Amino acid sequence: METKEENLISSEYSEIMQQNYIDYAMSVIVARALPDVRDGLKPVQRRTLYDMSELGIRHDKPYRKCARIVGDTMGKYHPHGDSSIYDALVVMAQGFKKEMPLVDGHGNFGSIEGDGAAAMRYTEARLEKVTEEAFLADLDKNTVDFVPNFDETEKEPEVLPVKIPNFLINGSEGIAVGMATSTPPHNLAEVIDAEKAYIKNHDITTAQLMDYMPGPDFPTGGLVVNKDDLFDIYENGSGKIRIRGKVEIEPAKNGKKNLVVTEIPYTMIGAGIAKFMSDVAQLVESRKTTDIVDISNQSDKTGMRIVIELKKDADAENIKNLLFKKTKLEDTFGVNMLAVSNGRPETMGLKQILASHVGFLYEVNTRKYTSLLKKEQERSEVQEGLIRAVDCIDTIIAILRGSKKREQALNCLVTGNTEGITFKDKATEREAASLKFTERQANAILDMRLYRLIGLEIDALNKEHEETLKKIAEYEDLLSNPASMNKAIIKDLDRYKKEYATERRTQIENAEQIVIEEKPVEEVDLVFLMDRFGYAKTVDTATYERNKEAVQNDFKYYFTVKNTGKVCLFTSDGTMHAVKVSDLPLTKFRDKGIPIDNVSNYDSSKENCIYVDSLENVLKSRLLFVTKKAMAKIVDGSEFDVSKKTIAATKLGDDDELLTIMTVGDFERQVLLQTADGYLLRFSIDEIPEKKKAAIGVRAMKLGAKDCVENVFLMNFADERTFSYGNKEIALTSVKLTGRDAKGTKIRT
Repeated sequence: METKEENLISSEYSEIMQQNYIDYAMSVIVARALPDVRDGLKPVQRRTLYDMSELGIRHDKPYRKCARIVGDTMGKYHPHGDSSIYDALVVMAQGFKKEMPLVDGHGNFGSIEGDGAAAMRYTEARLEKVTEEAFLADLDKNTVDFVPNFDETEKEPEVLPVKIPNFLINGSEGIAVGMATSTPPHNLAEVIDAEKAYIKNHDITTAQLMDYMPGPDFPTGGLVVNKDDLFDIYENGSGKIRIRGKVEIEPAKNGKKNLVVTEIPYTMIGAGIAKFMSDVAQLVESRKTTDIVDISNQSDKTGMRIVIELKKDADAENIKNLLFKKTKLEDTFGVNMLAVSNGRPETMGLKQILASHVGFLYEVNTRKYTSLLKKEQERSEVQEGLIRAVDCIDTIIAILRGSKKREQALNCLVTGNTEGITFKDKATEREAASLKFTERQANAILDMRLYRLIGLEIDALNKEHEETLKKIAEYEDLLSNPASMNKAIIKDLDRYKKEYATERRTQIENAEQIVIEEKPVEEVDLVFLMDRFGYAKTVDTATYERNKEAVQNDFKYYFTVKNTGKVCLFTSDGTMHAVKVSDLPLTKFRDKGIPIDNVSNYDSSKENCIYVDSLENVLKSRLLFVTKKAMAKIVDGSEFDVSKKTIAATKLGDDDELLTIMTVGDFERQVLLQTADGYLLRFSIDEIPEKKKAAIGVRAMKLGAKDCVENVFLMNFADERTFSYGNKEIALTSVKLTGRDAKGTKIRT
């Protein structure tokens, strides 16, 4: 029996992984996440708009369910999740995100405050007029290449023949693999003016282009406050734009003033508005300002209106600056004008983007007018044939009457072959033999209706032919004369500018650095309270004095702190978390407080808190650290004078954890350790060395294989305390005083 030889190919695994990952990354970059610089659209946007066009959902037709649009797009062109298609459709309909919406949405398409759109089965949509005219027109004129869809059952355009620089007008945001695009929106009229300037002078500089298009124009308005930085951004294609909301000072009742936010930064769209209001409330809670009385969102369909009520004698200008400094009312928009150009991702400056689109316009218009010229030449050919046919109509009728079938008559009109055709006389046959029409002309003659022989119809035919000749001359001029092509492109741009231009919303200026006059916080004593569940708060000292007994019963940790100070939380894994007292709520005694997790890096679900005190007390203390494996050290509190919110408080051995931290007082001169197996060891505190916080310490007691330290007591010779082990009560002073690093005495039970 013959065995079939196996053909094994040996490959390096890392090389296969590298190549496959590169293929995947390029697929995400080119086919999903980044827009094409020519039409400014990502594939999902392009396919959705094309599908709507194919479905006939035009601006003057009834709306259609978004579920139908999404399903059709997914089934024909975009084999990905329906949510990604619907999300793209929704964004193209949101006027607060797009400078020029491309889809006319009907129903709940979300709000500027972050409310999501209704489900696609409830919403409807159709194309905007500008989308039909500037994006989808001329697809039938061979302006762009069509490629097979994912399963090769349909054809889709590789790119839409967009006649305006949409990449700049609507901007784009997307995250690919290893790169991201973030292009701000711009004013349509200004971008068109800049493109016209480039068409007229290809050597124009970025600075000169910015005379026409000075900067971004966000749909939410606001102010760009770093005008001087914009040149570098548009020269190189990347940088940071600082944007501010617009705040007006309005008079209120009783001589008070209100701050009213009428425009927000583009980056605040969505959850940013609620976050802004929360941040303003936090400024009041943390006592950064005491002049804000209330904040309310009174926005409606007419526009943005967030009202901040101030106290009577408040400095409105200073509070406005405080909002810019401490909230996202002034924010940064990171610009990275990255797009797919010639099949590869590229970060481009303003001039390069305009050059790419203008080059695309030349290509589109050349293909368009070539297609139109061909059609007009064919029409002219037919018209000439019909005009000639009128002059010899009697002969043509004789050919038709004498022919037995259409092919015979057609052959005679084209070649003059009269064989098989019956004529009344030889003269007519000779005239028929002299006819030399083209095949297209002959077919048109055979299809011609008799009413075309009416005199007025003949005149109309001649006039139509004259118009056709004019168009042929026009198209030939456009295709052969670059100046004429430039003029035609500029004429188109002017038409879109006239019909769809809007006023600039965003102001551009150079603003001075914000300076806020912060009133010094009056330093006062408060009492920190934290219960066993980790809920923390502060109360004033008078409240504490009135409820001292309840505090001792209900709270695990309580001590006096400064309102400008910090609280330190030490955990069993050797970590210290610092919490600003100003971040904790100053409440009434019966108020619950907040989880300490909310204002620190402490995680109560993973960490166990073993010691809490004010940073002020920690800094002036000497702290005894003891672990379950009996490692001990004393650390000077100044070691914890750091500005970080979280630091390593000690070093731990393998499988060890911190058991306790205790403050070493002047009168506490001895340490007593008690283990889980009932061993006791008492020795002088002086035997434990002082170490740095990064040290592991020394062994305080020899432990059995599975034994561990369970209790630690700091004591002196006259300490009268006792502790329980099993059923036995043991006095601290009854344990024999020995030395460190011994096994200790076993408790007899």
